[in-house]
Amino acid sequence: MALHVSHSQHLRADGLSVSYPERRIFTDLAFAVAPGHRLGLIGENGVGKSTLLRLVASGDERADAASAAAFADAHVAGRISRPRRTGLLAQELPFHPHDRVGEVLEAALAEVRAIERELDAAASALAHDESAASANRYSAALDAAERAEVWSAESRRDELLEGLGVAGLGLERAIGELSGGQRSRFALAALLLGAPDALLLDEPTNHLDDDAAAFLEDRLREWRGPVVFASHDREFLDRVATGLLDLDPGRAGALALAGSGAASGSTRDDALAAAGGTVFGGGFSEFLTVKAEELERWRRQYEAEQDELKRLRLGVVETARNVNHGRAATDNDKFLKHFKRGRVDQAVSRRVRNAELRLDTLEREQVRKPPAPLEFAGIPSGSHALEEASGLLLQLSDVAVSGRLELGALQVAPLTRLLVTGANGAGKSTLLGVLAGTLSVDRGIVHRRKGLRVGLLEQDVRFADPDASPRRLYERALGERRAEQVPLASLGLIAPRDEGRPVGALSVGQQRRLALALVIARPPHVFLLDEPTNHLSLGLATDLEEALGAYPGAVVIASHDRWLRRRWAGERVALEAGRLLSVVE
Repeated sequence: MALHVSHSQHLRADGLSVSYPERRIFTDLAFAVAPGHRLGLIGENGVGKSTLLRLVASGDERADAASAAAFADAHVAGRISRPRRTGLLAQELPFHPHDRVGEVLEAALAEVRAIERELDAAASALAHDESAASANRYSAALDAAERAEVWSAESRRDELLEGLGVAGLGLERAIGELSGGQRSRFALAALLLGAPDALLLDEPTNHLDDDAAAFLEDRLREWRGPVVFASHDREFLDRVATGLLDLDPGRAGALALAGSGAASGSTRDDALAAAGGTVFGGGFSEFLTVKAEELERWRRQYEAEQDELKRLRLGVVETARNVNHGRAATDNDKFLKHFKRGRVDQAVSRRVRNAELRLDTLEREQVRKPPAPLEFAGIPSGSHALEEASGLLLQLSDVAVSGRLELGALQVAPLTRLLVTGANGAGKSTLLGVLAGTLSVDRGIVHRRKGLRVGLLEQDVRFADPDASPRRLYERALGERRAEQVPLASLGLIAPRDEGRPVGALSVGQQRRLALALVIARPPHVFLLDEPTNHLSLGLATDLEEALGAYPGAVVIASHDRWLRRRWAGERVALEAGRLLSVVE
């Protein structure tokens, strides 16, 4: 069936399915979001969060000219009902490099201006004709004008640009002259300026500092229409979402929903409802608690079923012997032997058949093995100079990178845990590049211990051979022997179905998972992570943070992630404009 789109004040999807010839994204997904409610989409990388947002925004993502070729083979089915004026913030921005800032802002107000013109026309018509039709037209135009906030467009524009940190861009600047972070924040300001009736946001806090993120949180909590957003920002989810929709197909429906107000997709009066996913009517912190409890129940059920499977398999073989009393017949028993043999054979047959039936049922219906927690393999031996537990691994003295970094001293010991913080442009990535040796300094000394191996998980992962498969890249990087010792599948970062696909066809999050796998399988002595939670699923981001606590070497993280920073237990350094602002032991 083809996709059907209609309009209402609520945002709903019914029987929504998206599939490609080689894989299915989701099937029979249904959800409903009422005005004033905010639904956060969560799930593993590749489950279809961005696809779902684009689908709801356009009615059919194949109609998006920028991605028509990529989705030409997609099969889409279901029904979508949403407000007519629904705005989407996509990760891929729609601007042309030659567009001017002022032109884009005015284009964002095009619908608002049209609503204002309709209100003027309706008021004029009503002044000359007081019929019911004219009155209804004016009432509808007035309602639309109030929702679009037409009378405060200019003041809202200035407030949004200031709140999101792009007030000083200048209206004559070309979009191509802005940094990636500036373009993202400007796109968000332009979307909110248009005051759509419903908002669809894909990673809205990317490139936002703390003040801008807090500003956006306040705006969304006041939004009168339905909001659906996908975000890796756990602090943002905790503060904004009134409910969460977990699109992870694994263990679907098993999540305990006590007190969540969840319902099936057929319950249309609920503020938040879903089917085909798992809806949770609470914040992210509470979700994590419930999810952990469910995972523990899942593990206990799996272990109990595996124990029963072993018992049943053994029982099928040994039942006959166990049913017989096992003693030799006496003289008094012999005359009954003929009669008892038939009954014993029947009992044995019945017991064996029952055990086989139970075994067959359990083998078909057993729960799959729960995902293993993320763990780091040990640092491979061979660097004898680093086997000592004391001494410094890295030391910076009076280093400078022109216009980007000036640092007096920084030391990294074998078990250092260091968090580097600062606003965009503060020098965090530059510092990691210096530590990794990928960026040369213009002044100063960078001392590395002999035999030191440093690994860097970069913000933007780029693989030189996009046609190579993750399995092939893994073998190339580790060597066949190490790849056999630590198979890619054992790390739980790349799904088996994706191991043979071209890496260029994987999502940004999946590519970052592969980059992380290359480090986990052969951990360096110093592990540097640049915004490690960007583009990673929420579950993996949490697992990664926990696993880093037991990492067998030094860890240096640069991050703007408020959730991570709030829970960090190690040392901290803060940078501002390339200089060391503070150090917290």
